Amino acid sequence: MKNKILFTSIFLLMAGFSFGQMIDVLKLDDSEVPAGYSKTDKLQCVTPNASAIYEKPDLYEKSLGKITKKDFQSFGKRGDKGTILYFEFDKDFSGQEYLEGLLWGSATKPNEYDPEDYYAKGNILVIWSFKQNSLLAKASMAKVKGRLD
Repeated sequence: MKNKILFTSIFLLMAGFSFGQMIDVLKLDDSEVPAGYSKTDKLQCVTPNASAIYEKPDLYEKSLGKITKKDFQSFGKRGDKGTILYFEFDKDFSGQEYLEGLLWGSATKPNEYDPEDYYAKGNILVIWSFKQNSLLAKASMAKVKGRLD
């Protein structure tokens, strides 16, 4: 009986520790940030729609799902600044169609006016809010896709 209680306690402790840790694994660390970029603690999304998803997640819960954890990283250098938005949902993310309409309007992919891109896998969603062809966004995308695929 003691072994069963000990095992259950350890399992619950590990489950609590690992919950929400995926976002931390996806974030860029200092050694992965391309030269010339600096971090900032301000949200600096390229368009207001991406900012709104982060700042007011309750408004989008019916269409995107319930967010259990969120975080962001902002970077900038001359001519290229933006924010990476990280979201973890309570269930697998299934709001792709709604998200695309919100980010791109009637377009079917990122464009000059609405350049945000995203990647979703399981219950994780990452949005890159940078101008097109951002070196920083490309570095982050490679890391995120490498970790989630």
